[in-house]
Order: sequence, then C-alpha cells, then structure tokens
Amino acid sequence: MSHELLKITGFATMLLACGPSHNVETVPQTTASVSVPGPTAEQAPSLKDLLAKANQDPVLSEWQGQYGGVPPWDKLKPSLFPAAFELGIAVLKAETEAIANNSEPPTFANTVAALENAGRHQSRAETLFSVFTSNLNTEDVQAIDREWSPKIAAAYDAITFNEKLFARLTAVYEARNSAGLSAEQKRLVERTFDMYVRAGAKLDAAGKKRLGDINQELAVLFIDFGNKVLADENTWVVLEKKEDLAGLSDSLRSSYAAAAKEKGLEGKWVVMNTRSSVDPFLASSSRRDLREKVWKSFKNRGDNGGANDANSSITKIMSLRAERAKLLGYASHAHWRMADTMAVDPKKAKDLMMKVWPAAVARVGEEVKDMTAIAKKDVKNLVFEPWDYLYYAEKVRKAKYSLDQAEIKPYFALDNMIQASFFMAGELYGLSFREITGTVPTFRPDIRVWEVTDKASSKHVGLFYGDYFARANKRSGAWAMGYRGRESFTGKVITPITSNNNNFQKGGDKEPVLISLDDAQTLFHEFGHALHGLLSEVNYPGLASTPRDFVEYPSQVHEMWVLTRPVLDKFALHVETKKPMPQALVDKVVASSQFNTGYTTVEYLSAAIVDMELHTLADGNIDPDAFERDTMKRIGAPKEVVMRHRLPQFNHLFTSDSYSAGYYSYLWSEVMDADSREAFTATGNVFDKATADKMRKFILAPGNSTDRAEAYRQFRGRDPEVTALLKKRGFPTK
Repeated sequence: MSHELLKITGFATMLLACGPSHNVETVPQTTASVSVPGPTAEQAPSLKDLLAKANQDPVLSEWQGQYGGVPPWDKLKPSLFPAAFELGIAVLKAETEAIANNSEPPTFANTVAALENAGRHQSRAETLFSVFTSNLNTEDVQAIDREWSPKIAAAYDAITFNEKLFARLTAVYEARNSAGLSAEQKRLVERTFDMYVRAGAKLDAAGKKRLGDINQELAVLFIDFGNKVLADENTWVVLEKKEDLAGLSDSLRSSYAAAAKEKGLEGKWVVMNTRSSVDPFLASSSRRDLREKVWKSFKNRGDNGGANDANSSITKIMSLRAERAKLLGYASHAHWRMADTMAVDPKKAKDLMMKVWPAAVARVGEEVKDMTAIAKKDVKNLVFEPWDYLYYAEKVRKAKYSLDQAEIKPYFALDNMIQASFFMAGELYGLSFREITGTVPTFRPDIRVWEVTDKASSKHVGLFYGDYFARANKRSGAWAMGYRGRESFTGKVITPITSNNNNFQKGGDKEPVLISLDDAQTLFHEFGHALHGLLSEVNYPGLASTPRDFVEYPSQVHEMWVLTRPVLDKFALHVETKKPMPQALVDKVVASSQFNTGYTTVEYLSAAIVDMELHTLADGNIDPDAFERDTMKRIGAPKEVVMRHRLPQFNHLFTSDSYSAGYYSYLWSEVMDADSREAFTATGNVFDKATADKMRKFILAPGNSTDRAEAYRQFRGRDPEVTALLKKRGFPTK
C-alpha cells in the first residue's frame, strides 16, 4: 500500500491537475530486495479467502497479459466497482490488521515494507475508477463516486488511526538509526512516520473521530464541486450564421462545425465551454459581442446560481479545512499542506510570488496601452475589457513582430507533435516508442498506446497511453496520470504504465488536427510528467511522490524542446507544403516569446496568490465571490485580466486537497525550470548528453528517495536562481 493513499479523501486525489497521480519517478537500484513477510492464516483467518475472491474480481485482480500486465479495460464497467470496493476495503483491512497484530517485534521488513506491499487490490480499483471519473464521468460513475469516496476515506483513516499499527511504526522509527537500514530505507521510515502524524495518528479518540468525519464530508464535497463545474463545462455557445465566424481561420471553423455536428447541430458551429475551444475563439473572432458572450460563459462556470453553483461547496470546504488544520495543530490549512513541500512555510511561497507580481502588473499596463491604441481604431471610446485582451494581443503581435498565430498553426499537426515528443525522449534519454494500439485493451476506441523500450538494449521500460480529444463527460484541461508505478523492493521489478490526457478539438472528416504553439507546449509539458514516471527507478512506492512544488518542474522544463531546430526540422511540417517551419518564422516566434507575458503571468499569479491568501486564513470563513474580488483589488490586480481559474471553477483547489495552497507550485517549479534550460543552452547543444544524463540521474530517476533540494544542487551545482525566471519572462532582474 503506497502511503500516499492514506491522504486520499476522494478519487480526485489520484490525479494531478497537471501531473501524474502517483508521481512514479525512479531511483537507481541501491537497495537489495526485501523479503516481505505476509500475514499467516492464524493471524488473519479470513484473509486467505478474501484474497482468493479478490483475485477473481476483474477490478481488483492483478493485471494480466504482456508488458507485466495491462489494465483490463475490456472487462470493466461502472456497475462492477461498488462490489469491488467493498471487497477491496475488506482485503486492505485484513492485511493491515495482520501487520498491526503481528506477534513478532516490529522491524522495517514486517512493518514498513509490509505496509508498502499491502492494499494492492484496492489501489488497482481506485486507479481504474479514477480514469472513469476523469475521462468517462457519466451520471452512474458520479453516483458511485459520491457514495464510495467517503467510505474509502474512512477506510484509510482507520489505518492511520490504528493504535497498534502506529505503535509498531513508532518503534521502527525510533530505532531507525541503529537498525542497519540503508539511507533509502531510513528515508522511507521517516517519511511514513511523518505522514501518519500529519494525518492524525497522534490524536486522541475524540480528535480521530472528528477528523474522520471531516475527511468523509470533504470527500463528498470535492466530488460535488467537480461535478458542478463539469456540468457547466458541458455547455456551449452556438454560432448560428456565417457572419458569426468573422475572423476565424478555416481550421477553427472546421473544428467548431465538427463540435456542432457531434451535438446534433449540423450546419451550425459550436464553441464548447472549455479552454481549448474558448481561447482560440477569443484570439481570433472580430465579433466583440460574441467574444463577450463566450468569455462570460467560460469565466462564470460554477458561478451561475442554481444547482450547479459551486460557491456553497467552497464555503463548506474552507470551513472544514480550517477546522482540520486546527485539530492537527497547524496555524492554517496552508501550513498543514505545505509541511511536506520544498517551500515548507507559506511565507516563502508568498515572497517568491511577490517578487514577480509587481513586474507582471507593470507589464500588463504596457500591453494594454499598446492594444488600446489599435483597438480605438475599431471602436471609438473603447473601454478595454478582458474579452478584448487575446484578440488585440494578436493584432499587436502581428504589428510588432509581423507574426500571425494563423501562420504558425499549420506547422503543428497533432500527430507530428506526438512523434516529436517521442523524438525528444529518444535524444535525451534513449527511449523508443512503438505503437501497439489495438493489441491491448483501451477504455475507448480512440485511445492510443505505445510500448516504451530502451534503444540501446531493447529492454522493456513501460507503456504510454494517450487520450487526446475533448468529449462530453471528460474533465477539461490537460493532465497526466500513472496507472502503475515502478518498484522493485519485493524482488520483482514492476514496470511503469503512464498516460497523457488532453482536450484537443477534432478536425473535420479526414482533416489533420492542427494545434496551437501553446497546445504543443502543453502536450510536451504533460509528456514531461509521463517521462518522470517512465524513467523511474524507485524501489519503494512510498518514495515515488515528490513534493507538490517539485512535481511540475520536470514537466515544465520539457516544454523548451518544442521550438528547437532538430524538433522543428523533423516534425513542424506545414500541413500543405510539408516543409519545416522556416527559421525566419522561428525567429519571429522567439522574438515574441516574451510578448504578452504580463497577461499570462498576472492571469496565473493572481490565482496562485488568491489560493494562498485563502488558505492561510485561520478560520476559513469566507464568501468566495467577495473574497476573490476583494483580494484582487487589494493586491492591485489590473481589471483587464481575470484569474486563470476563478474560485467557483478552481478544480485544482476544490476537487481534492492535492493543489490547495499549492497553485504557487508552478512558479516555484519554474524557477528550477528556467535555471535548467540555461544548463542545456549553455552547452550549445539542446540534446547535450552529459546534461541529459545528469537530469535523468538526479531529477527524474530518484523520485523522492533523496531530498529534492539536494538533488537539484547535484544536478546544477548550486541552488536555482530566480533571475533565470525573470529573464525568461522578460522582467527586470533587479
């Protein structure tokens, strides 16, 4: 049982909004396999029967087939999960009770390693179901999720609160320095013990009872919040006539027509209420009235009153989080959540954000001034509004850099960019990808699968699944998820299975899917998460998940290779001419790379600041709309830019605890990302082998088996410098 599971209070925690679920990275094999004692029949008379039954259940049983076994999507349907959860929890309980009641003195092997080996059946069930809740979240799935999430939360709390189990764990922890443990094993003991304490293992009976109630209530609230937002995202704006298409490229018109056809509105055009559909419209449409309509529909998700209004869910979540933090002895929810991060103290995260914020706000002022000068030629006495920003930014981009996004998009065919990401992985890390779609089960016909091997040895590394297109009942955005993590501590090497999930709009019949440069960078970003899992050499599952403010770093740094010449020459081929993107166009893109960074930084950073301000409140007592509005005013946020995720739709914060008080992580990680890019570019070779080998050895492979700050120092020779981030965004460095 990976100890990360002890923190689950709803299936949403199985995913990172922009990262792998179990951040299944890897570590060189420094530890010999451990003989993990299993419970005897005398210790748990029913366990043998439970295991026999679980091993026959398609949801719970070990995965079969090639590649170390694959998810049995061809055998699964939502109705199988309730019975599987009931049985899986029973097995988990019996396994952990056997560990807790072991009559032998507590040791690393019979306590900590045994816990690592327990709960596999239930873990498989939760992993499979989390794919349903993210990718196939139909009404029957939502109903099962709402019923079982609090029950599963209670099951993990029962493990945390088991006094006999914690006493054994405490004994191993106290003897860790004299038990002959390796550095990796000692770290696992310390992290496991600390996690149990943070989860309430030291509370008295009344405290445990109240904490358990809070966790169960939160599990339901997280699901309700996500379902409300999903319902609002499953709406659209209809473009009724050709005049409504003014300014849109042929490829956009085609994708909106395809979306309309899918909705039974053939002959019309549909802008879905998701970012991948909305942002291109806002950047292209010359119809200001329709831009306003589309923008308001998108930004008001979860904030429209009625059954899908998410504000009441936020209010309850915040109150319960504050109560839980106080119960556990923390000043606020942020202090509790950040205790196991690189930043540790909310003040450090705030300080970093406020180093960047003033320069970003100033840059927005410059950008709005430039755009207003052009906009007033179109609309006299224009009052610049947020739905004008992307549209006029493109006009300024074209005027300043002779660069039109429509000129770039034909070079980024989705299939080519997928292959480009594989090429990057091959050049940097020696990985090879062979498509095996159709030979293993998938949960939809359009899911693609690749076997990943090592080029030099042809040895199997893992599997990679891709779910690339938007559809109803699929959460918005882009994310990575690990289906299975790498481990070896039992003596058997288990290879990773990971996935990427996007929401690209399909083109018309037989037309190639064209994506924007931003979409291509998002694809490489998520693929960076997948590489983090595929390159794992972690021995113990409990050392797989890295701190929240580290996990985005490996994904962000891999975005840099999209615009490198080797990638462009092979894969950025014009959809019609088949010629690679010319250097003159690349130069324009690079010259404009710091263009509009005021907008992108303020849009993101305002959301991160509001998140931290929200979760450092001791009592959590807020009105979400008022708090958002007042905080934006207090920090001097420009009115022309709205938070990237307004609170009523902020899934990162309110579908789990995962990113709460953690949205700053993207900025914290970007400091390391920007500094790491300089490590590659300084060599004069973007695929420099020595630098890539160090990246793999210290950053990607070890998971959390070593301190991540020290790992960065081993890679770079020093701590990361924030000046690299400021330079990357084009802000003053002093």
